[in-house]
Amino acid sequence: MTKLLILIAAYLLGSIPSALIVGKVGFGIDIREHGSGNLGGTNTFRVLGVKAGLIVTISDILKGTLAASLPVLFHVDIHPLIAGALAVLGHTYPIFAGFRGGKAVATSGGVLLFYSPFLFFTLLVVFFLVLYLSKYVSLSSMLAGVYAIIYTIFFTNDIPLRIGVTLLALFVFYRHRANIKRIINKTEPKIKWL
Repeated sequence: MTKLLILIAAYLLGSIPSALIVGKVGFGIDIREHGSGNLGGTNTFRVLGVKAGLIVTISDILKGTLAASLPVLFHVDIHPLIAGALAVLGHTYPIFAGFRGGKAVATSGGVLLFYSPFLFFTLLVVFFLVLYLSKYVSLSSMLAGVYAIIYTIFFTNDIPLRIGVTLLALFVFYRHRANIKRIINKTEPKIKWL
C-alpha cells in the first residue's frame, strides 16, 4: 500500500502544471492558448518572458527531483528512477491540466539531479553548448538525451540508470517528433537571446 501511495504521489507531483499556474496567477492567461500551446519552460519563456520561464523551468526540474527522492525519504523499496519516471509521465500527461503537459525535458533532468548529479550538470553543459551553436531548444534537449545515453554506456555500470536514461531520452525524442520535422524543414523557431 505504501509503495502504491508513493507512486501515486510521484505522478501527482509531476502533474502540477507549473506553466499553467504561473500563466494564470501571474499574467491572467492560459498559456495553452498561446505560443506552441505547450505547458513547459520553453513556451513560457517565449510567451511570458525570462522571469516566468525560469520559475517554470526550475519548478519542473524540482518536481522530478522531489518525486525521485520520495522512496528514499520514506524508506520505501522502490527504485528512485521509477518514481521519477512517474513524475515525468505526470508532467507530460498531467491529471490537473487535461492530460496536456510539457515535453518531459526539465522533469527528466530533475530526476537525474537527484539520482546522478554529475550527469545532470554535464547534461546542462551539453544542452547549453548545443543551444549556443544551433539556437534550437528542441535539438539541444534531444542531443542532451543522446549524450546521457552515451555517458551511461561508457562511464557507469549502473544498469538501472542506463535503462532509465535510455527510456527517458527516447520519450523526449517521441515528444519532439513535430519539432524534428520543423528542424528538417527549417521552420523550427530559434532563440534570440544566446
